Amino acid sequence: MKVEYINPFITSTISTFRTMLGCRLARKEPFVKGVVRPEHEVSGVIGLSGKAKGTVVLSLSREAALQATAAMLGEHPPEINADVADAVGELTNIIAGASKAQLEHLKLNVSLPTVISGRWHTIEFPREVTPICIPFGSPWGSIAVEVGLLEQPVPAAGGSAEA
Repeated sequence: MKVEYINPFITSTISTFRTMLGCRLARKEPFVKGVVRPEHEVSGVIGLSGKAKGTVVLSLSREAALQATAAMLGEHPPEINADVADAVGELTNIIAGASKAQLEHLKLNVSLPTVISGRWHTIEFPREVTPICIPFGSPWGSIAVEVGLLEQPVPAAGGSAEA
């Protein structure tokens, strides 16, 4: 995966958390994902298609998900619930949309987000994609963005000219 595909997700995540939630993120060292289990308990998942295809996951620790929801709604949810799922889904959508704008040449379509929670949930990326995980530290707990994006081959101009 090209580094220019990763950077928009890094900048969009940092910007979204700072401007929308008032939370500063500290980026840690990215790494190649070797397992299908996300880094944290709550994951917003969004599919991408177009000249590239793949998946983006916003993975939050339980406390980070609860704090992000509190920042968005003005009240602290007592547990992972529908409000938390909606907030994480909205954050995932905002991050994917902002990244899409920076990757215009790929003419990406963004699916609706899905939110999955639980300690042992798994997320499958397209088979030919090797996802990259970008972890972040925050005052609220750990957050990670996982990106698996692969450019689609351009079809060759078909047909033959007959004389």
